[in-house]
Amino acid sequence: MRIAVTGSTGTLGSQVVSVLAGGGLTTSAMASPTVGRVAGGVREVVALARRPDAVRAAVGPVAWGSGVVVPVRADYDDAASLVSALRGVDVLVFVSSDGEAARMMVHHANVVRAAVEGGVGHVVYLSGVDADPGSPFCYAFTNGWTEGLLRRSGCGFSFARASLFTEFVAAFLRPAVVSGVLRVPGGSGRVALVSRADVGRCLAALALLPPSGGHHDLTGPAALTFDAVAEVLTGVAGIPVSYRDIPAHVQVEELARAGEDPWWTYAYSTMFASVRQDRWSSVSDEVLRLTGRTPVSVADALRPTA
Repeated sequence: MRIAVTGSTGTLGSQVVSVLAGGGLTTSAMASPTVGRVAGGVREVVALARRPDAVRAAVGPVAWGSGVVVPVRADYDDAASLVSALRGVDVLVFVSSDGEAARMMVHHANVVRAAVEGGVGHVVYLSGVDADPGSPFCYAFTNGWTEGLLRRSGCGFSFARASLFTEFVAAFLRPAVVSGVLRVPGGSGRVALVSRADVGRCLAALALLPPSGGHHDLTGPAALTFDAVAEVLTGVAGIPVSYRDIPAHVQVEELARAGEDPWWTYAYSTMFASVRQDRWSSVSDEVLRLTGRTPVSVADALRPTA
């Protein structure tokens, strides 16, 4: 089996490479009837990156020392490099691009076309729980659009629909453990925040399985309102933390004053708009089923490590 991973020098892509190369799935997961029957067949992990020379540092010495990681140049903006890199690949773990939505759509179209030309049999695509083109969240549209491309591509597919990453939202949570006030425009919406590490392990597990032809919701163990998140922060910080639902325009103004990039200000505001509509509240047992591990809670993800 030849498994390629896009974005392999990024935080998530490098983790997927490390798990596939270093056996980072738990014993119980590898011994399951589905994963266990194919895991032993992994021959090569193709680490796709715009700068292949950076792969070694990104994936770490354990995975690199396994002898199965092959760095290959592939640039989302360079369709020819993607076609060349995916030739002969059996499974592609497609970690979505980022940045402005229009540019992402060009990137994703390039990847899907290359997968078709390369004869890739199974594409594991990192999507989102909110993949509804009617959502206010800017990336809900790109995820739904990309899923549509893959459904029509003829490639086998599995959609890993992740909830919001705890680490991503933590930029708004961590200041609250100092100020005692969690200030976000989340309304009464609930979010089943999921750790990036759990998602990475699930992507690796799905790569070792046959195409499901459907989606897998990857969520944390519980859907919490931001009032409940404030209670979690109280326990983590050791000081009382309360939730203040601020107007969306106030957050936009504060991000602008702080010098945030206009695109990311827009992305954050549309994300919280989708939270207010309760689009991230689903909870599933897919993390446990795929990896053999209970998903990391918000408290454990935010608690400082010794």
